Amino acid sequence: MAEENTQNGSTQQPQPAAQPRMQILAQFIRDLSFENAVAQKGAPHGEVQPEITVQVSLDARKRGSETQYEVITKYRVTSTNKTEGSTLFLAELDYGGVFQIEGVPQDQLHPFLMIECPRMLFPFVRRIISDLTRDGGFPAFNMDPVDFVALYRQELARRAQAAQTAPADQKLS
Repeated sequence: MAEENTQNGSTQQPQPAAQPRMQILAQFIRDLSFENAVAQKGAPHGEVQPEITVQVSLDARKRGSETQYEVITKYRVTSTNKTEGSTLFLAELDYGGVFQIEGVPQDQLHPFLMIECPRMLFPFVRRIISDLTRDGGFPAFNMDPVDFVALYRQELARRAQAAQTAPADQKLS
């Protein structure tokens, strides 16, 4: 009899919420450059102690379709000689992806675009930068994983700080 109750509709199961769905439609290098300062200026004198810094920035925009977005990740990798501060190499990569995103609530779309999409692109970026540094005459640089959640939170904090100081600046003028 319990089966009859569920089949005739006397007990209703809650409808599951639409599951977020992401599909990568395309990936591409938008801009790429590598400067080998050692080859241009000659080998540095003395001991070389490379120090590598990585800067990451993100950008996203809606495309023509209602559910398509383009996400661009920008990486700037600089290697300097710790002992004298001279640049050894500079690599810059703008890497993009076109994503089809469905089932993500509007209030969660921005963090999804700035965290999940770059996370999906990162392994490809890492390989490109590794190949680029190796092909540029240096040991392959295998970038540590980027914490896109922390990066997103830092950007939110920076924007909040800018919003707090902006009214004070406007009052002075």
